[in-house]
This record gives sequence, C-alpha cells and structure tokens, in this order.
Amino acid sequence: MNVKTRKEGSSIKKGPAKVRVASKGGKIVRPSKFSPSWVVAHSKDAPGFKMELIGRIREGVKKSDWKQLIQYTDSTEKEFEHILPASISSMQKKTVYGKETSERIYELARLFGLGYEVFDSKDDFKKWLITPAKTLGNKIPFELLDSSFGFEMVENEIVRIQYNVYS
Repeated sequence: MNVKTRKEGSSIKKGPAKVRVASKGGKIVRPSKFSPSWVVAHSKDAPGFKMELIGRIREGVKKSDWKQLIQYTDSTEKEFEHILPASISSMQKKTVYGKETSERIYELARLFGLGYEVFDSKDDFKKWLITPAKTLGNKIPFELLDSSFGFEMVENEIVRIQYNVYS
C-alpha cells in the first residue's frame, strides 16, 4: 500500500485541489465553498474555517450536498447507514438535515479529506478503512465511525500513518 509520508521539518506542496462532481444529466458541478465535498477536497484549509463549518452544521447540510459528498467519495448511502444518526429512509424525505446528522456528515468529510491526503488513492484509503487494524484492537476502522470516540481513534491512527508513528 502506498502512503504519502512527511518527515519532520519537511513540507509537501500541492496546488489547490480541483473538485468536480458529476450530477444528473452529465453536468459537472463544483461543490460550494464549505460544503462537505469542499471540506474533503480542501482538508488542509478546513481547520481555518471551523467557525464557518459550525455555522453550516447549525443550519443543516442540504440533501444535495450530502448526495454530492457520497458521489465524490465513490460511496453509497447504504455504506454510511450505521454511521449516521438518522435512517436513510428518513434522510431521503428531508431537504435539510438536523444538527446531529449534519455534524456527522462534516466529520465524515474531514476524515475522508485526511485519508485522501495521507493515502495515495481513494481506493487505498477505502481498503484501509475496511481492513482490521492491529493498533485499533483488530477492529475495522469503518465500524468505529458510529461514535465520536471511534472517529477520534480512526483519525489519530491516520495521523500516525501520515507521520510514520506506528504503535
């Protein structure tokens, strides 16, 4: 598995990420600034905008932004069913999600952004997410994402991989 690593004192310079998510009808749609898809693509920028993201969480994530995130991460809603606090069927009925669901969506966006930054490809990151990790008690990282403590543990593990700190 190829992993981008960073040595202490060095930095990796990259240009701004260009995110395009195809929508119905084959049109290419750019995610709006601070949408969950934008957070995935701009994970390094997102910490500087935490107050804005808090406001977005309080307003609620739009259904269209959620669908865009699903598409950008090459996932399905079904894959996130056990992670989200609302059922998929209730989410399909709403146009804007509640605070708790919105917060979880943004947590997913941040985590996927970090994972895409550390691993060479979306596929490598997704494979890592579904492979038992010895440092997580031989648990599958993706299965830990149904709680805030699980998110923290998985995020910390990705950061350890990023900096070559293996336990």
